[in-house]
Amino acid sequence: MSTSDRILLFLHIGFAIFTLGPLTAATMSTPRYIRKRNVVVVRYLHRTTQIYGIGTLGIFLIGLGLAKGDLAEVWLTVSMTLFVVALVLLLIVERDQRKAVHLLEVAAAEAVPAPVAARPAATEKAGEAKEGGVEAEGGAAEAGAPAAGATAEPAAATGEIAQVERGRLAAMSGVVALIWLVILVLMVWNG
Repeated sequence: MSTSDRILLFLHIGFAIFTLGPLTAATMSTPRYIRKRNVVVVRYLHRTTQIYGIGTLGIFLIGLGLAKGDLAEVWLTVSMTLFVVALVLLLIVERDQRKAVHLLEVAAAEAVPAPVAARPAATEKAGEAKEGGVEAEGGAAEAGAPAAGATAEPAAATGEIAQVERGRLAAMSGVVALIWLVILVLMVWNG
């Protein structure tokens, strides 16, 4: 192995370590932060996926340089095909992260805080009714209940934000991680 081949191999391994690790961590932790409705972290993970996803192209290009046109090897063809499949899945992951960020931002904008003055007044009335020794008809039970004409809670309060994206992200990021492992095994076994 020549010196230039060794340099390419070190670059190939370095790119793999320093791009695939953070990329996999970002994609696999995104569903957790969608569930926690932390739009700042989900936005950061989306940006991390974009940057390191582009960085993975370096792995592919340096790997092509190492192959030196000897693509007749089955394991190289399988590895490159799996890599392309993983990149396509990463595009879907990136799209779902972008959509989840948008849905979380919309849900946060739609969340309307409850009036502060209305709650203590209702609680005081319920307390006064109890102090008089006579429970007001439905006083304590209705004090904390919403009025009959009140609208339903926004989606942010019910936890139904980006469930489809969250599930797809969990599945796709797991498949991508398995693809990286298969490629690693092929490289170590045949390299």
